[in-house]
Amino acid sequence: MRLAVPKEIREGESRVAATPESIKKFKTLGLDVVIQAGAGAGAKISDADYTAAGAMIAPDAASTLKDADIVLKVRGPSTAEISQFKSGAVLAALLAPHAEAEAIQGLASQGVTAFAMELLPRISRAQSMDVLSSQANLAGYKAVIDAAAQFGRAMPMMMTAAGTIAPARVLVMGVGVAGLQAIATAKRLGAIVSATDVRPATKEQVESLGGTFVAVMDEEFKNAQTAAGYAKPMSAEYQVKQAALTAETIKKQDIVITTALIPGRKAPILVTEEMIKTMKPGSVIVDLAAGAGGNTPLSKPDEVIEVHGVTIMGHTNLPGALAVDASSLYSRNLFNFISLIVDKKTGALNIDWNDEIIKGSAVTKDGQVVQR
Repeated sequence: MRLAVPKEIREGESRVAATPESIKKFKTLGLDVVIQAGAGAGAKISDADYTAAGAMIAPDAASTLKDADIVLKVRGPSTAEISQFKSGAVLAALLAPHAEAEAIQGLASQGVTAFAMELLPRISRAQSMDVLSSQANLAGYKAVIDAAAQFGRAMPMMMTAAGTIAPARVLVMGVGVAGLQAIATAKRLGAIVSATDVRPATKEQVESLGGTFVAVMDEEFKNAQTAAGYAKPMSAEYQVKQAALTAETIKKQDIVITTALIPGRKAPILVTEEMIKTMKPGSVIVDLAAGAGGNTPLSKPDEVIEVHGVTIMGHTNLPGALAVDASSLYSRNLFNFISLIVDKKTGALNIDWNDEIIKGSAVTKDGQVVQR
């Protein structure tokens, strides 16, 4: 079988879906691998590196995709790319099915079996395939590094002969994978870190990293998490109390990093314009949800703006700014997923449609859209 990796065509996308390391592993499954020339340039991988790992190099997308049984991408394909897929091909990528309905329908019409990697169920067996976690980890780290670079002061406390510099104060809103990495990174840089989340179980995680947990910890909060670990909807009364506490906390911060992002839904507003007005001049907000509407109403996707004396950073692809590591992790996720659907003895496709990982991530099958 032929596995193809075309060059990413989305503006600013520097990641690649396969590395020499993953190609060697794909070869052990009996797959022939073809890479489009220049596909790894953004991740500092040369065509020669791919060739040494056993891949063939194709000059363009058409020849890369021709007769491909499996196609791996970082972002979803364009209409032009979809037309070059053969019927029956399998695609695995970050497809954004909620936002890219036309592309998903195009894949179905082309007869492509497509798997959206962001829809993988969050179960222990799928952890090694979890692209959201691997990429969010890097995003949380890069958010702090970018904020520190933008911030006009030092992050740690410094004691000098000329006097003492106070440490920066960092608030992380949302304690998922990105948030936890942001907390850890900010602490390593010497900041005073606090964090907030609606799930009570995250309090211990924040404190284990040296952060201070910020929440109205009444009886409703203590029961605000389902048995599966997800947040329950909070009452209007609680939301008012939490908003008041958040507003008071934000006044004291130098850097705020927001990470609340729900696939397929508009990002919730965590920091209102009124809160931004109370922040100290020169403060920085990094909005990791800027591409989905933003956790502030003022964020602009892929722009850095200054409003009310506060810099708001809305970069939508922070993992892509760390393309070498992001590609390495992402390609491992993809290999683990593809290993699930390729027979290790015959090298042929063997898709178990009763597997919850397969069912949870499939978006097109047999010419139909099966979920968005």
